[in-house]
Amino acid sequence: MPAPASKLSDDIFLKPYLRKINDRYRHFLRVENKLTEGKSSLKDFASGHEYFGLHKTEDAWVFREWAPNATAIFLIGDFSGWEKNDVYLLTKIDDSGIWQIKLPENSLKHGDLYRLKMCWEGGEEDRIPAYARRVVQDDYTKIFSAQVWHPSRPYKWKLPKFKRRAEAPLIYEAHVGMAQEKFGVGSYSEFKKNVLPRVAKAGYNTLQLMAIMEHPYYGSFGYHVSNFFAASSRFGTPDELKELIDAAHKAGLAVIMDIVHSHAVKNEIEGISKFDGTYYQFFHEGPRGDHDAWDSRCFDYGKSEVLHFLLSNCRFWLDEYKLDGFRFDGITSMMYHHHGIGSAFDSYEKYFDGSVDDDALAYLALANKLIHSVRPDAITIAEDVSGMPGLAAPLEEHGCGFDYRLAMGVPDHWFKLLKNVSDDDWDMNGIWHELTNRRAEEKVVSYVECHDQAIVGGKTVIFQLIDANMYDSMGVDDENLLVDRGIALHKIIRLATLAAAGHGYLNFIGNEFGHPEWVDFPREGNNWSYHYARRQWSLRDNKKLKYHFLADFDREIISLIKKEKIVGERQPRLLQINNNDKILCFERNNFIFVFNFHPTHSVVDYGIEVFPGKYSLILNSDEKRFGGFERIKHKQKFSTIPVIENNTRRDILKIYLPCRTAMVLKKV
Repeated sequence: MPAPASKLSDDIFLKPYLRKINDRYRHFLRVENKLTEGKSSLKDFASGHEYFGLHKTEDAWVFREWAPNATAIFLIGDFSGWEKNDVYLLTKIDDSGIWQIKLPENSLKHGDLYRLKMCWEGGEEDRIPAYARRVVQDDYTKIFSAQVWHPSRPYKWKLPKFKRRAEAPLIYEAHVGMAQEKFGVGSYSEFKKNVLPRVAKAGYNTLQLMAIMEHPYYGSFGYHVSNFFAASSRFGTPDELKELIDAAHKAGLAVIMDIVHSHAVKNEIEGISKFDGTYYQFFHEGPRGDHDAWDSRCFDYGKSEVLHFLLSNCRFWLDEYKLDGFRFDGITSMMYHHHGIGSAFDSYEKYFDGSVDDDALAYLALANKLIHSVRPDAITIAEDVSGMPGLAAPLEEHGCGFDYRLAMGVPDHWFKLLKNVSDDDWDMNGIWHELTNRRAEEKVVSYVECHDQAIVGGKTVIFQLIDANMYDSMGVDDENLLVDRGIALHKIIRLATLAAAGHGYLNFIGNEFGHPEWVDFPREGNNWSYHYARRQWSLRDNKKLKYHFLADFDREIISLIKKEKIVGERQPRLLQINNNDKILCFERNNFIFVFNFHPTHSVVDYGIEVFPGKYSLILNSDEKRFGGFERIKHKQKFSTIPVIENNTRRDILKIYLPCRTAMVLKKV
């Protein structure tokens, strides 16, 4: 097989590994052919959700399950008094371990609770069906059960053919449960009513929902998934989630969700661990099947049945909930046998040294091919800390096919500066490198902070900057140098990251207005408190506090970037960088972005070489409406000045640059 006709082969550092890249691509093709047998499409193959699980036909109920080690399976529930009854005994229909039962139409009704009594040699236990679409927890016993979901009036989509606009994704990452200000779990309906309008007004074009797949422990943030086909019932019903997605589409927002295929919860009754009495049905056998660091189970991506389950799961969320794509969580863990633990990934050899799980890479490529065949407009985003080459390169170029990868080095760099480096010692070259460090063949989504940075033990950017002063010095009339510094840096850090973003941008819910403190879900260690598992919108709405300055600035820069299509098309071009003066200046799509990161040094008539012409100041972070000090005259006009040096003409803009300020100029 020839080397890929792509930019991957143009990377001189990858040339020694092109054979390995080709081998991985061949493996992907072999796996796909094995699954489809060359007779059907991957799209047709990934339809397990239409066959397995509980389905209502015209005059009966049909239930099917794959459990090769089972010796008998009973449906138990409200209809059987939760006891084994031969009336509800499944029949094994083939040697692959598929079981089935057909029941009269009046056997089950909407709302009935049920589980499986799974029997095997030497034991039996309750299980929730692997393809259950609705799972609920009893408030008193805390036991989870599947629930028959067949309302008399199924939800009717208002915008069934919504298509995501072909534009750079400006992503608002949100957790439905913690989105409300109340001390408790927010619902899909509350999110639709109270939060969705805020997201739309803030200017973002993509909503990313976290923790949608059912998980038994709320404090896991949704990353210990138990029921892969069930939308979490703690937030409401399937129809209420559909209403939320429909409303988002009506507001012009695409909706993507976190999909967790990198591991699964260890719970056996609630989840699929030891589902049929074996630990290796869905997962690797032995120690390889356990993720000790995450206390979870690791899928065996080499089994066709597992690929059928996971690929069907991808298609299910697109089909059933009209989602517009996915952020694939934790794929570093699935791509490497060592899960990325203890590896610095400081050389290309680390991507090709035998530590990579080629079956996992093949699955990711298959998932991307499937998703884009079902929804050509859908987007997929890879969360990978390793920097695996080709992850977001097209399949035809022997990549993995993700549309975007998260630029995870950007937030890491900002937090290292904030935690460890004095403002006077910030390295402008280092900032510029991190903001623009991306492969030509791969698209990236940049961000200052997501949920990761604020999870218990961490802080938000604003809290890292201001800390305890946020409790008593955020009034609009309060004078506090630490607060002034924090607000100024919060604005210019976010603008620099957004304006230099390669192809997309992400913000975590509330961080646009400087939500303080950290994120911590109810647990024994905090006395089951919801204090840090909510969003205090009252801070943003209170005009007597400074939070609204940050929110207004964020809305302004998002609006500018979106309206002018600054992100995703032309890449930023460095104009000037001065480490002593802490000045960074770059051009993008006829806009000039100027940043003075210096804590104290303002400069007059600072010269910046640009294209000749006239420029207009359209935005600056020091405006009073953004909590600034009005040191710059609004809507100034600038004309370049020609300067001849060594018989070479340079065109210079001379600008007053106050310390800790960002400016945006547009070429007239």
